[in-house]
Amino acid sequence: METYDVAIVGGGVAGLTAAIYAARAGKQAIIIEKQDRLGGRAITNKKNGAYFNLGGHALYRGDALATFRELELNLPGDQPSIDAYGIWKGKLSVLPMGVTSLFTTPLLTWKGKMEVAAWLAKLAKLDTHQYDQISLREWIETNLQDPMVRNVFYALLRTASYAMAPDLQAAGQVLKQLQNSMHGVLYLDRGWGVLVDELRKKASKCGVHFLIKNKVNRIEHQNGMVQHVLCEDGTRVSARNIILTTSPAIAHELVPDAEATALHTWKEQAIEVTAACLDVALRRLPKPKQQFVYGIDQPVFLSNQSRAAYLSEDGAQVISLIKYQGMETNSEKDLQDLEQTLDLVQPGWRDELVVKQYLPKITVCHDFMHVKRQENPGPAVSEINGLYVAGEWASHGELLVDAATASAKRAVQHILSHEEMERTPYEHRNIV
Repeated sequence: METYDVAIVGGGVAGLTAAIYAARAGKQAIIIEKQDRLGGRAITNKKNGAYFNLGGHALYRGDALATFRELELNLPGDQPSIDAYGIWKGKLSVLPMGVTSLFTTPLLTWKGKMEVAAWLAKLAKLDTHQYDQISLREWIETNLQDPMVRNVFYALLRTASYAMAPDLQAAGQVLKQLQNSMHGVLYLDRGWGVLVDELRKKASKCGVHFLIKNKVNRIEHQNGMVQHVLCEDGTRVSARNIILTTSPAIAHELVPDAEATALHTWKEQAIEVTAACLDVALRRLPKPKQQFVYGIDQPVFLSNQSRAAYLSEDGAQVISLIKYQGMETNSEKDLQDLEQTLDLVQPGWRDELVVKQYLPKITVCHDFMHVKRQENPGPAVSEINGLYVAGEWASHGELLVDAATASAKRAVQHILSHEEMERTPYEHRNIV
């Protein structure tokens, strides 16, 4: 039985990133994925010539984009226009996203417009870390005075973080994401499946091994050290280091006696974020100017991603709608709300419909930076030598896919640092 330096459970963005960086450091790495294809929630489904992601996806100017650039991925796509509308009391109004729209929007009073202008100028240079320990609601209610300005910022920050939890979200991280969005986002041609394909090819070129369509049953450990990954079909993969890129609940389930490790804390503190997502491909847009819409008094968002990316083979316009969910969800009501949003923004859309995809409750992230967190997860599970976690939930301040790539690199760096420490004589170590 071959022993790998690093075995990675899960072939999503975090798993692929970890595998590539481990292989680039000269480590023998293997990815074990239970599905029949890699990518996790970054896969793309092709329906009637249209490319549908699993909900709306945008690549911000954060850690993930920097990582993919460092890995020299192509990332075909483009940056969309930010000209936007807001939904307030059932009507569409221009949203203040720039100088012209700021002064023409009917949503704000003159005093409100001045407050937004001041914050748009201030936000780019704002040290967001000073707000890491307070909730998003506390930041908004303390720093913004005009009621409608507050409503607009709730909408912008909800969309930037894909979450509707202002009482729980740590303000600093969400404000940082809004800063990143001011530099524009990237929509990818043919969806995020292209990104996954590029990562897979890069991993293969680096010598990463793959074990696909094989479910992991247990992580075996003994005397405080990892031993094997045991799969459902009986396959046993021996590894010196194991990186779990599953959810915190599954990671806890896979590891015997996890209750006595940090995995238990990370599972108990995790708060899942979900969304209802409706994607439609339309032959044409009944209202061509209305392509980018924030819900202000309702937690919805609409974006025609085809305005920047190639997402259909016959010129159909692929529109993504999201309803950000709280603790209680209702799939029928959520679909109704999303379709009513389409009725308002693109009246007559049903007559132009080519194909659609509805995901009533998809996981946005298994955990996020919230004020109830006891500690940031990972990268190492200190009680079991050689065991690590990564994924969008293992955030140390990053959001969404940025957390996935950053946590993957943290895990690999910890492995390398630990090995270097073991090679260094004790008397020569820098003990801090």
